[in-house]
Amino acid sequence: MTLSFTNIGCVQDSPQWPLPEGAKARLGKGSTHEIKYSPDGATLAVASSIGIWLYDAESGEEVSLLTGHTNKVSSMAFSPDGQTIASIGDWDDDTIRLWDVDIEQQLKTLTGHTGDVNSISFSPDGQTIASASEDGTIRLWDVTTGRNLKTTLIWHADRVRSVSFSPDGQTIASIGDWDDDTIHLWDVDIEQQLKTLTGHTSAVNSVSFSPDGQTIASASEDDTIRLWDVGTGQQLKTLIGHTDRVRSVMFSPDGQMIASANEDDIIRLWDVDTGGEIKTLIGYTSDVESVAFSPDGKMIASVYKSDIVRLWHFDAAYSQIPFSQYSLLDDLLPFEPTVSLWDVVTGREILTLTGHAGRGEVLSVSFSPDGNTLAGGSSEGTIRLWDVDTGQQLKTLTGHTDDVNSVSFSPDGNTLASVSDDDTIRLWDAATGREILILTGHTDDINSVSFSPDGNTLASGSRDGTVLLWELAPTLVE
Repeated sequence: MTLSFTNIGCVQDSPQWPLPEGAKARLGKGSTHEIKYSPDGATLAVASSIGIWLYDAESGEEVSLLTGHTNKVSSMAFSPDGQTIASIGDWDDDTIRLWDVDIEQQLKTLTGHTGDVNSISFSPDGQTIASASEDGTIRLWDVTTGRNLKTTLIWHADRVRSVSFSPDGQTIASIGDWDDDTIHLWDVDIEQQLKTLTGHTSAVNSVSFSPDGQTIASASEDDTIRLWDVGTGQQLKTLIGHTDRVRSVMFSPDGQMIASANEDDIIRLWDVDTGGEIKTLIGYTSDVESVAFSPDGKMIASVYKSDIVRLWHFDAAYSQIPFSQYSLLDDLLPFEPTVSLWDVVTGREILTLTGHAGRGEVLSVSFSPDGNTLAGGSSEGTIRLWDVDTGQQLKTLTGHTDDVNSVSFSPDGNTLASVSDDDTIRLWDAATGREILILTGHTDDINSVSFSPDGNTLASGSRDGTVLLWELAPTLVE
């Protein structure tokens, strides 16, 4: 059986989904952050910068887009019956939102935290939600009424980054701030700390209870995964193999295997009994943000910083896992930074411009005044010029030594300005690609650049907190 991934960052197939007032169309699907299976395995939910995408897990077809958060959706959770999704936003969004999956509408907004909410977890009976916040508290909420069940539980001295119910609903595991390398276990009924699990040498990023609730797996910035006995709090095993911080960890539904993801662009599968590595999934070009097992344990879904969602299939014998991939939308291709051109009327992608190489990202684009040329600056320090009609690359401009954050054509189209994290502004002859001038004066990364309407002045904005205006010599603007 062949398998699939689908690129969340490509074509917008359903522009009729809810748009902000006054917007004509939505181009693209936003950056992705987390992925979850519904309890019955029929639906995949993907948290993105524009909302929650719901997909049919069998066909890969988009079902719906849930919007309402004021910023990107950073995390979400299905209720045990699969009828409700709880979600949290990012940056200055201290709310929890509940969504009805069937009617695709928001049910409630839970308010009370005084800082951003970082994590949510449904109790096994689906009646309670636990939430962890930047305000240093964990709160319990009644799902039916939306009310805060208990007074604020100040269980951490600082922010709480993650919270998770045990399978029996009696215990909550939580992790604290970035300087906290411990895991805390709490009794839900008596609101008291039971144990503190110590052993990691750096911050813990993720925890997962085994299906029987007897073991906890934890993923850490120290590049390891550790297994803990919930009853005694003793460390059972340390799984070593990742070469960078481990971001996500999850038990398989039968408890025999663990999947982990990290910033070395690799997913690893581990045998719980032996602690040995079963399989390594390699060949990707961006950090793995999140992994999730399907409820039947036959699929793994993964989200990458390149905004790709991939589904992996394997047979029931964990010792033999013939992974394969199929694409629901496109053929399997290595990640490549691209620029997409869109039809404003239909919202359809009409052309993809390629040329930037390696693991770079396209950070900025700008049309020439006549619309015939597009300039794109990238994290590899280069600028590329494309012919808009044919999609052919015209030139590559090199000189910057760090990310090119912004590019701008002069009003007459003869000059291109670019700014970079190398703290320089560079002016280029748009026809020849020759570098004309380097302007220095900012003391930190430069994020934005723009010509005045007459082309005689250039404005640049920097992380050093200043906006500088530059008077250009007549020979540059004639």
